[in-house]
Amino acid sequence: MLLLAVDTSGKQGSIALAQCRTGDACEVVEVAALTGGTFSAELVPQIAALLEKHNFSKADIGGFAVVSGPGSFTGLRIGLAVVKALADVLAKPIAAVSMLEALASAANLQGKAIAALDGGRNEVFVGDYEVTSSGVRLIHERMRARTEWLDSAGESIILTPDLALAEAAQAKGLRVRKVDRPRSDAIARLGWKKIESGEVVSPEALEADYVGRSESDLFVKIS
Repeated sequence: MLLLAVDTSGKQGSIALAQCRTGDACEVVEVAALTGGTFSAELVPQIAALLEKHNFSKADIGGFAVVSGPGSFTGLRIGLAVVKALADVLAKPIAAVSMLEALASAANLQGKAIAALDGGRNEVFVGDYEVTSSGVRLIHERMRARTEWLDSAGESIILTPDLALAEAAQAKGLRVRKVDRPRSDAIARLGWKKIESGEVVSPEALEADYVGRSESDLFVKIS
C-alpha cells in the first residue's frame, strides 16, 4: 500500500510517502518539508509534486496517516481538510495519529513515559503512556497549566522536543529526555500500525484533537 502521511501541527510541517506491506514495516519513499505559515498554499501542490516525482498519481494512494493534534489551530485544520477530501474521493482509510503518541514512540524506551509539548500561554500538552516492545498505550492526554504540571509531575521520564520546557523540567529535578519532533515518516509508520489493526476513521469522523481546548476557545484566543 502507498501511504501518504501529513503533519501540519507545528511551526514547520512535512509530508511523506511510504510503501507499506502487511506484517512488515513501511519503507519510506521520501519526506518533503512544509514551510510554516504557508500550509494552505503549499500542501496540495507539494503532495502533487511528490507523487509526480516518484511516478505515482493520487489514485495510487492506498491510505492516509495524519497528525490530528495537539498543535496549531489553523495548521491542524488545513492538514485534516486536505486528508478528508482526498480520502473521501479515493475511499481510502485514514489513521489519526497524536503528536504526543509519536513523541512517546520516538524515544525507544520501555515503561511509563510522559510526552510534553509547549501549548503556549503557559500551558502544556501532556500525554501519559505505557511504552512496551509491542507499541505505545495511551493512559490519558490533557492540557495542564505549566507551573502546576511541573510542580506535580512524577518520576516518569518526560519526553519533549521543546528546549525551554526541557530546561524548566530539569530545573525542577525531573527526569527529562529531549527528543527531536517526529517527522511525517514516523507518522507514516505509526499510521500503518493503526491501519493494520483496524484503528481507522472515516473522513466524516476525522477531527482535530486540541487536548483540552474547544474550537471556540481557540478561535477566541487567537482571533
